[in-house]
Amino acid sequence: MNTVSECLPSEYLCRMSGQLGNDFDSFVKCMEQPCHKAFRLNRGKISSVEYTSMCRVVAGSDCEEVSWWPGAFYYDDAEPGKHPLHAAGAYYIQEPSAMLPVTMLDVNDSGQKVLDLCAAPGGKSTQIADLMCGRGLLVSNEIIPSRASVLSENMERMGAVNALVLNEEPAVLAERFPAFFDRILVDAPCSGEGMFRKNPEAANEWSPENVEMCAKRQDMLLDVASSMLAAGGKIVYSTCTFAPSEDEGAMERFLASHPEFEVADGPEHIYPHTHKGEGHFAVSFVRSAERDLTAGAAPWAMPDRSEGTDFAVESKNAVKADKYRGSNRKSLAPDKVQYALLCSFLEEALKPESDMLNMIINNKDRLTKFGDSLYLAPEYMPDLNGLKVYRAGLKLGTFAKNRFEPDHALAHALCSKDTVYAVDLDPNSREATQYLVGMTLPCDPSIKGWCLVCVSGLPLGWGKASGGTIKNHYPKGLRIK
Repeated sequence: MNTVSECLPSEYLCRMSGQLGNDFDSFVKCMEQPCHKAFRLNRGKISSVEYTSMCRVVAGSDCEEVSWWPGAFYYDDAEPGKHPLHAAGAYYIQEPSAMLPVTMLDVNDSGQKVLDLCAAPGGKSTQIADLMCGRGLLVSNEIIPSRASVLSENMERMGAVNALVLNEEPAVLAERFPAFFDRILVDAPCSGEGMFRKNPEAANEWSPENVEMCAKRQDMLLDVASSMLAAGGKIVYSTCTFAPSEDEGAMERFLASHPEFEVADGPEHIYPHTHKGEGHFAVSFVRSAERDLTAGAAPWAMPDRSEGTDFAVESKNAVKADKYRGSNRKSLAPDKVQYALLCSFLEEALKPESDMLNMIINNKDRLTKFGDSLYLAPEYMPDLNGLKVYRAGLKLGTFAKNRFEPDHALAHALCSKDTVYAVDLDPNSREATQYLVGMTLPCDPSIKGWCLVCVSGLPLGWGKASGGTIKNHYPKGLRIK
């Protein structure tokens, strides 16, 4: 059986030898070592005082923290993707070096407008959402429909409430959002050289021609991104490759053709022989605040919904996406009867002191309905007319005949202390597994109506209780087979 380094193209190794010089032998030896694996705790759900106890539950022991992202930890033999706490959005499994670019983006909870241009499967978008704390607007875009569906599900699981998930060509976004965003992440598709140890088969697709093709595409993405950045804003460009033409070369070409930008941070490289992670490159650019930018019509104004706004809506679940792809829906405010049904549900299910209840009630103007589905739109809600949308903010639920059915996304935006009734399960219990496969659960007969099924206080999903039994409302498309 060939080793990883023996599978690498000779032209690639020759170039890396020149790049690394005396470090080349260490790099080649490192390619035969196991990859480093990590999970990033969801700081919107897990406080720093809970880090140690959560690591013991997930990985069976205390874990070493990833130095460039507080709250991310390495693990060895555990299988955190199969743990109920993963389904509850307690953490995201993410390659350690891939956490670097967001540290350079300067995102906070002040109400920024942020674009993740190439966002699937969602590792960096969920990082960004973690820092935004539900404020502002996060647009997470993915050009491939199947990957956009996965992105949407991950944003939902991690409890993001301020995200639009789109499936659009970058040029379409540039036309719609001129000089609009405060922060843009361009985690560009690349030749993937930094992932050869993790995925040796990817080396079979490597060629100098593919590297140059990727470099041209990256130039296009950076050019498009620059047109969407507001004055004084920041772009972070990142790849998972070592190729100079895709890394420093892309940086130099961008600066040469966009004199209004300068480097703010970096460039930074992560190499597997110098860091506990796979290969990554990142650099940030800042745009001069003095440059005169014409943004055109403000795309963030909530449209007049008295007549409805047409746009194409995509389902959040991959199994349903084809059914709705390309269909036209109308964006409308809920009518008085529908709003009354929503309020009736909120009064039944959520405590008066719940932050989510107050967010919904105090932002009635951000409630927007597509078909029978009701969303709480983010701040700075853009006009979605004609865009392919997988998620239009936080999906609250669906209107059925004389009732309001809460959505799984709303469950993930809550915790056990928010709801009138919550059933908190041991994450290692048989009952937690039973819920995830779709079975009913026993409960106290005094519990009636909608209840939040949780593990360690974190939401798995909804149930509806009656007569000492909880009917399972965990989405069928997510159930463990």
